[in-house]
Amino acid sequence: MRIITLSAPDDFDVWREAARGLIADSVPPDQVVWQVGDQPADLFGAVADEAIPGNAPRFTVSRNFLDLARSVVLANDPERFALLHTALDRLRRQPRLIEDQADPLVRRLDRLAKAVRRDTHKMRAFLRFRETEDADGPRYVAWFEPEHHIVRANAAFFVNRFTTMRWSILTPEVSLHWDGQTLNEGPGATKADAPEGDPTEAVWKTYYASIFNPARMKIGAMLKEMPRKYWKNMPETALVPQLIAGAQARETGMIDTARADMRAGRGRNAQAAWAALRDEAMGCTRCPLYAPATQTVFGKGPVDAALMFVGEQPGDQEDLAGHPFVGPAGQVFDRAVAEAGIDRARTYVTNAVKHFKFEPRGKRRIHSSPNAGEIQACRWWVAQERLLIQPQVTIALGATAARSLFGKVMAIGRERGKALTLPDGGTAFITVHPSYLLRLPDPEAKKVEYARFVEELKLAGQALR
Repeated sequence: MRIITLSAPDDFDVWREAARGLIADSVPPDQVVWQVGDQPADLFGAVADEAIPGNAPRFTVSRNFLDLARSVVLANDPERFALLHTALDRLRRQPRLIEDQADPLVRRLDRLAKAVRRDTHKMRAFLRFRETEDADGPRYVAWFEPEHHIVRANAAFFVNRFTTMRWSILTPEVSLHWDGQTLNEGPGATKADAPEGDPTEAVWKTYYASIFNPARMKIGAMLKEMPRKYWKNMPETALVPQLIAGAQARETGMIDTARADMRAGRGRNAQAAWAALRDEAMGCTRCPLYAPATQTVFGKGPVDAALMFVGEQPGDQEDLAGHPFVGPAGQVFDRAVAEAGIDRARTYVTNAVKHFKFEPRGKRRIHSSPNAGEIQACRWWVAQERLLIQPQVTIALGATAARSLFGKVMAIGRERGKALTLPDGGTAFITVHPSYLLRLPDPEAKKVEYARFVEELKLAGQALR
């Protein structure tokens, strides 16, 4: 077992020479332990040969691998040196290994390199200098907490960018000091060693607040790009929450004003649009159900209703009357809605399927449940009704209605009584259809289920803004 000791965690040059010698000696990667400084080499603290051959034959690799290795060495992964040694060993037999993005080792090395590049970008983008004074005049000091060993690798960037400034970058691992001529390295520091602020921050915050544009901000993307751990290093980020809150308050005010202006004209326009939609539905032939049915049974209620009910389909009496929920199930529905404290006259009631589907039994017409194709054919009408009504809450009465609203089969027993989000972003509740209560043979079970039905209607009513 060989132990290779590196003087620093980002020591690429020593790793490269050591790896070259190990490859020349045909030492397999699993026979090498890599350590940094005086850290323990393995669990038993074993001592082994640390010699690195000085005249090892040159082993040529592609520029792509060298660039990858330079980044991976900076990663905060204790296995990074061994992973690179393994890749180098395999490159002798697989010269194009690095091009194989399906290889697990290559994918892992790429992930480490990407993490290092992200950390490098964050250091360059989010590091903030604050002005201080020392014996030689102004000095600008910044505090940063990198996730990887990127500080020394970034030194040239800051020297080139701030050549005329005297600055220091303090991090927990190492510190960099530039006096305008020479770059010096010092030990790690703590955040207490960095200044808290300077006189220019107040001016900068005023400027930042004046140019802040919430319309250009995507908070999710911002947090991904600039995690909150970096906010404390940037004076302007302390303003972001209050600036966003102020912008949202102004936006809400404008929306409320616009809505108030629209309401007066919207009622007339929506009523005319609804009437046109209903007239069009009267001639619907989207599925075969129109042929035996007496007529299309369209929705009914005010076009500005906050609460919308969607049932299954019209029954025998609804088909004859041309209005939804006027039969036995409709009577149960009306009674339950009243007990739930909902004004039935202020709700819009419709069905997922607009024609009565039945099987003739002599002079009687027996209800038959609509199939998936019939539900799908009628979804367009329900969607247009919701678009016109714009209800705050929609209640699906039964499985057919739930399938129409959500576009898929919904488990009524599992989802009933919960506030759910529709595909278009609206709020919905699912409960049973009133006809289910009529079919229960046990009076006690019917009483219990009816009470539950009323409670679920109350929940939906309470969800109204």
